[in-house]
Amino acid sequence: MKVENTQVQMRKGILEFCILEIIARGEVYASDMLEELTQARMIVVEGTLYPLLTRLKNAGLLDYTWKESMSGPPRKYYTLTDGGQDFLQQLRLTWEEVQDSIRIIRQKPSANGSTVPVVL
Repeated sequence: MKVENTQVQMRKGILEFCILEIIARGEVYASDMLEELTQARMIVVEGTLYPLLTRLKNAGLLDYTWKESMSGPPRKYYTLTDGGQDFLQQLRLTWEEVQDSIRIIRQKPSANGSTVPVVL
């Protein structure tokens, strides 16, 4: 079993949360999202981002507006809907619960009585 496969699955599991967090800061263009996610080592290909944005839009969590660009065709800028804001708030609470759960599990003493230092 390769650790890389598990790492990829962990990142995929929180990708939607990360995208919503980026959009929650304000109107954002998809390529700017892609750049931020890539810098954070969360995503590296457009083929992952665009279908997810479409799915979030179809679920009523995102909206977009077209804006003219000085360097090419109009661009699609995404924002969260009210439903998207509520959904994100629920994910934030879940993220806190997951972090707490991991902290509890990692702090439990081993068979020899030592604990693993927890850094989250």
